Amino acid sequence: MLNNRDKNILERIIKYCDEINQTIAAFDNTLETLKSSVIYKNAVSMCVLQIGELTTHFSKDFLAINTQIPWAGIKKMRNIAAHHYGKFSMEILHGTIIERIPELMEYCQKLLDEG
Repeated sequence: MLNNRDKNILERIIKYCDEINQTIAAFDNTLETLKSSVIYKNAVSMCVLQIGELTTHFSKDFLAINTQIPWAGIKKMRNIAAHHYGKFSMEILHGTIIERIPELMEYCQKLLDEG
């Protein structure tokens, strides 16, 4: 059973995942476009930052039970994006938004559906 705080965090993570998907749809999903468009890069990076920040607010119980997602890794990516933005790997960001964000969104939705 999810507490209200964890449920709210999951809902907000899904919202940011959806925003990433909308941004990908508006531009395209190629690495070249991500590298060449500052608007695309900034839009998805901000969502990745927000998702990473949200993961720091889950309850300890939630994190102990839901170990299938690398929550600490998501936070680490947020910290790298926030503090080393100019050196942030576009290849890693691209892989994250194309491969990992859909997995994260699906997992969070499953948790919400299960209650």
